[in-house]
This record gives sequence, structure tokens and C-alpha cells, in this order.
Amino acid sequence: MSPLKNIIYNCRQATFLIEKKQLQKLGFRETIELRIHLAGCSICILYNQQSRIIHEMVKQLFLDSMKTSGTRLDDDFKQELQERIDAELNKK
Repeated sequence: MSPLKNIIYNCRQATFLIEKKQLQKLGFRETIELRIHLAGCSICILYNQQSRIIHEMVKQLFLDSMKTSGTRLDDDFKQELQERIDAELNKK
């Protein structure tokens, strides 16, 4: 299969790039590959739209929960966690 056909017909790669784009900037080649794929795949266009909406909703839920809960870790738990981290670091 030619590289162009591989890009055009590879929805798995396109969905990977769509998700990756939510978290970090895509490279030049990845951006071009995704644009080429989305130019001809209506299913991945819909997936892209839905993925962005879900990502924004989850992000907003997380931010809202951080504002309202005011939850803090208790000092004993923090101390125990620090001791476990130190113990693991000293093993090496």
C-alpha cells in the first residue's frame, strides 16, 4: 500500500492523532497526515468533534471539582507518602 493510501485509509492512526492533539502539539508530518485523512473521512471528522467536546467537558469537570471541593491531603498521609518515595529512591 502506498504511503498516501495508508494515511487516507488508516482511521486508527487518525484517532490516535486526534487524541494526541488534545494533549500536545502535533509535529508537522502528523498535522499533514491528520488533515489529509480528515479531508476524506466523515467518521473521523465526527470523532474529532466529539473528542474535543468530551475533552473540554472532562477538563471543566475537573476544574470545577478542584474549585468547590477544597480537598487537601492530610499531613499524616503526605508524610507516609514521602517516606515511601524516599524508601524506593534509596533502594537504587
